[in-house]
Amino acid sequence: MKESASQKKIINAWATYDLANSVYNLVITATIFPIYYNLVTSEKDADGNIIKNTIDFLGFTLKNTALYDFALAFSFLLVAAVIPLLSGIADYSGNKKSFMKFFCYMGASACSALYFFDNTNIGFGILMAIFACIGFSGSLVFYNAYLPEIAPPEMQDKVSAKGFAMGYWGSSILLIASLALIMTRETGAEKMLMMRYAFVLVGLWWFGFAQIPFYFLPNGKPQIKREKLSGSSLFKGYKEIRKVFSELKNDKRLLTFLPAFFAYSMGVQTVMLVANHFGSDEIKMDSGQLITTILIIQFVALAGAYLFSYLSKKLGNIPTLIICTLIWIFICLGTYFFVFTPAHFYVVAGFVGLVMGGIQSLSRSTYSKLLPETKDHASYFSFYDVCEKLSIVFGMLTFGIITQLSATMRTPILALIIFFAVGLFLLIKVPKEKNN
Repeated sequence: MKESASQKKIINAWATYDLANSVYNLVITATIFPIYYNLVTSEKDADGNIIKNTIDFLGFTLKNTALYDFALAFSFLLVAAVIPLLSGIADYSGNKKSFMKFFCYMGASACSALYFFDNTNIGFGILMAIFACIGFSGSLVFYNAYLPEIAPPEMQDKVSAKGFAMGYWGSSILLIASLALIMTRETGAEKMLMMRYAFVLVGLWWFGFAQIPFYFLPNGKPQIKREKLSGSSLFKGYKEIRKVFSELKNDKRLLTFLPAFFAYSMGVQTVMLVANHFGSDEIKMDSGQLITTILIIQFVALAGAYLFSYLSKKLGNIPTLIICTLIWIFICLGTYFFVFTPAHFYVVAGFVGLVMGGIQSLSRSTYSKLLPETKDHASYFSFYDVCEKLSIVFGMLTFGIITQLSATMRTPILALIIFFAVGLFLLIKVPKEKNN
């Protein structure tokens, strides 16, 4: 099906939001902020060796990395609890864009506010990290809900891949610019100041590029005459969520796909969140090598999103997701048995990038295709996003507990293999239907 000029404009505007918000994932979650956070929350001796990496927080003494992991887990739990209710209200009142704007501006503002985070206000930094995570995750619920509205099923794989691809190259541009600012400084204090400026740039980039989709995306129409938000509106939003849940229970394809998505997402999301820790603790890679790894993943993922979109057109969505999951299993096995040097880690990063772009893009478009005829897109996509957020919480929790009980970070990789194996089994069980 050929796109009309107006449809193409809306699709391009929609995909631009991936470009806008992906800088949070890359700069704040994966690269510069974790490095800055470790510098701020650790004490080192004259030789650069860490002599203290614990923080007294709310009456508890925690490892600095554990505190950050708990903060992210709390953010995802909060989003998972609140978003279904808000998305029901968004569908009911027809104001998805307003909710999307609210979470976008929350996240962008919180990223910029991290400029003020230093070792004198750890609590403030943790709070802003939580708000940034909530803003990012919350806005994606309403962003994803636009996909079935702006593109017919036969175009959704390509459109979804386009969004991820724009996010990968766009966020890489900002990361490279930020690294140029940081690496051209000579002293540690100057480098840390440039890191803080990078957080401001993330907020400005996110806010600025988001104006394009906010201008072009449709506002949506309320299902009934718009009412003032009240307790009654909140209750109606809950009823919408309950109705969607009842419909999902009667849809065998969605009922099988969502648990499969939950299972393999525990593996995918955990890999992305702990990759830096594995590289630094197990392979002993420095910050420059870790950032190089992330850039490899970013650029390969751009190609991977389009490659698996092409394969899905030839083979179907579910068979292509099965291939993705199999590759993830081999990646985990290879890492467990054969990755011991930075060079090995770079090779694995290439394969991770290839399949990461494919599985994330295809998961979104596959779910969109499996939806029944409905106007409640935000409500349905809230289920998708809740599954993803809870998978992150369970994946991080499992990985963290096993890491705590093990002498090496290789042992938790076995849990990742189990996640992907369960996801693979459930994908094979998804009932077959033409064009899906």
